[in-house]
This record gives sequence, C-alpha cells and structure tokens, in this order.
Amino acid sequence: MLKVIECILWAIATIFIIYSGIYYTFKLKFVQFRIKDMIKNLCIKSKSNISPFESLMLVLGGRIGVGSIAGIALSIYLGGVGSIFWIWIIGILSAPSSFAETVLGVIYQNKTKNEIYGGPSYYLKKGLNNNKLSKLYALIIIFSYIGGFLSIQANTITISITTYLNIPKILVGIILGLISFYIILGGIKNITNVSKYLVPIMTLIYVLSSIVILICNLDLIPNILILIFEEAFNFKALGFGVLGNMMIGIQRGIFSNEAGLGTGAIAASSVETQYPASQGFVQMIGIYITTFLICTSTAMVILSSDINNINIINGIELTQKAFIYHIGTLGNIIVVISIILFAFSTVLSGYYDGESSLKFLFPKINNKTLFILKILVFIVIVTGSIMEANIIWNIVNILTALLSIINIYAILKLKSKVKYELERYNKYGKMK
Repeated sequence: MLKVIECILWAIATIFIIYSGIYYTFKLKFVQFRIKDMIKNLCIKSKSNISPFESLMLVLGGRIGVGSIAGIALSIYLGGVGSIFWIWIIGILSAPSSFAETVLGVIYQNKTKNEIYGGPSYYLKKGLNNNKLSKLYALIIIFSYIGGFLSIQANTITISITTYLNIPKILVGIILGLISFYIILGGIKNITNVSKYLVPIMTLIYVLSSIVILICNLDLIPNILILIFEEAFNFKALGFGVLGNMMIGIQRGIFSNEAGLGTGAIAASSVETQYPASQGFVQMIGIYITTFLICTSTAMVILSSDINNINIINGIELTQKAFIYHIGTLGNIIVVISIILFAFSTVLSGYYDGESSLKFLFPKINNKTLFILKILVFIVIVTGSIMEANIIWNIVNILTALLSIINIYAILKLKSKVKYELERYNKYGKMK
C-alpha cells in the first residue's frame, strides 16, 4: 500500500518539477546557463555570519548523498545506459527551480539578533499567507529529516563499516551519534564550519579518484558517451524503450539533486544579501556539482568497467565492484569512505533543516528545548544504525514527494517575485 501511494505521489511530483523547470527556464531567460554570475556571486561577502560559500557547502552536504552512488548505479541497472542522459537533462531543467526557491527563501527570510532563517515555510506564510501549508511543510521536514533521513544515513554508514570490519553495529551507532551530537551541540555555525571543510574534501576524494580511473581508460570514453546518447533515444530497448530510461533517469536525477523539494532553500536563506538573485545563482552551482561531477563520475566509472559480468541489483555493491575492477582493493576503500562521508554530511544538513523548521513552528523556542532535540537526534542515529531501513525509506519517499508538491506550488504562485528580483539584479547587482 505504501509503495502504491509513493508511486502516485512521485508521479505527480515529477510532473510538477518538470513543468516548473521548463516554465522557469523560459521565464528567467535560461538563467541556468549564466555560469559567470554563479562563480562571481560565490565569492561575495555576506553581512551575516554565514557566507554564500558556506551555505553552498551546507546545501551540498544534503544534495550529495548515497543516492549519488547507489541511485546512479541503479539507474543504469534498471533504466539502461540512456538514463544517464536524462539525469543530465533534469539537472539542467531543475536548476531554475533551485534558483527560484532560493530567491524566495532570501526575500522572506526571518532575521533575529544572531541568526537568519528562511525556506519554503517562510515564503508559504509570508508570501502566500498560507499558515496551514507553511506549518505542514515544517512538520514534514522534521519528521522526514530528523526522524527519517538521519536514521537511514546512520544505517548506511553502519552497514558500510560493519560489512568490512568486525565491529558491533550498536558501537558504530554510538560513536556516530556522539560525533554528530558534539557537532550539532555547537549550533548552526558549528555545523556550517564542519560542512565547509567536509564537503569539499569528500567531493575531491571521490571525483579525483574517478578522474584517475577515467584517464586510465580514456580510449573508452568516446564510445561510452556515444552509447549514452544512442540509448537515450532507443525506442526498442527494454520493451518500453525511451520512455523507460527517460522516467528512471528523471526520477533518479530528482532524488540526487533535490531541486524542487525546497530543502536547499532552507540553508541557502541563511545568507544576508542585497540581491536575493545573487544567492540563487550560487545555489545552482550545487545542482551542477551533484549532477555533472558526482553522479556522472559514478556513471562513467561503472560504464567503463565490465558490468556485463556483474549481476548485482544493489546500487552500492555495483559501484564498489566497478571501482574494484579498476583499482582493486583501493577502489573498495574509496567507495566505503565516500559513502560514510556522503551520509555523514547528509546527517548534518538534515539536522540543520530540522532545527530550522522547529524554530519556524516555535519562534520562541529556548536552548533547553533544542538540547532535548539534540539528545533525540543521538537516539535516532543509534537506533537507525541497528534497524532495517526499508520501511523508513518508503515513508520518507512519500513525505519528500509531498514536500516537492507543496514547494513547487509555492514557487509557481510567487513567480512574479522571482522575476522581479532577477530583473533588479540584472539592472543593479551585476555592476557590483
């Protein structure tokens, strides 16, 4: 029953996300191709405690998850080689939605003495004057991220470690819980400080390892690229052809880059800037890093290996086998380390979103209550490390589909605000 509900909701969410991407692509005059503005605004100074670069790293910590490894491998296995082309397409198409939700998050951000918060809950309340939907969005974030994603990521890290080391799962869970608790105890700024070092390091480890493998197999790359484009439009493949690899590629692309869910706008809105559009440009970088660096690296390493002799339907195992095929035991170590780092960065980002949403629901919440939340996070991580994650995955997928539907509805209703801010940036901000 849960699987049926999940499929229906994600079918609706996918249509919403694709429509929003196409609409904003034309509405904002192909804003996703303004690479120069993205790089320029990444380096500007912020009036707040969090810089554009730090906010990008925090958002990337959530975007770059295990789905960038396991999800892409499964996309190839289930949807064929051509699904990679559609992952690229949805990355390009969804970037304007990321721009729009970030701009709105900054416009309607809530400023206190020490912190700045924003995101879908705020523009649902202030922009659309819809208190019910704003509270529902915040509640779903708390349940799906604090209760769900943290548990799932803890489970993933534990399995990755205990598969190769004879360590009790509960011990891994306790250690992971204590490290997470120590970091989140320092508050939002401490989480951001850790993310700004952790995310670049984990990205470099994975991408550079993939590049070394691809350089060693440079002669295979042209044929792989040709195959991706050919299979993307192969009407005879798999019995349902282009439609099959298109839908699987699009869905996996959405799962990996999270554009359209609105979650990226929560951390992105923590930056104080004169032009909200400038922060929108910065956050589109995250979509491209996730799609064209992490996901594409995974795909190319797998496709340059002997996957015809690898009969595995588990995405992580398929990626591990591909890395082992190329560089032996070192490849397995790199994948395991990457999985641990990717999952841990998602834990930190997920907690940030959860705390921000809790503060939206209870603006006067005190530090003692937040301390209880942090204790709860420790318990969730320890529990998640020893339990089965399948049922939690189904529930989280349903909740994230709802997040997407609510968020896309909001950013489309507030389209005039997004358009105005881009025009204001074009007129005044580009001269800065």
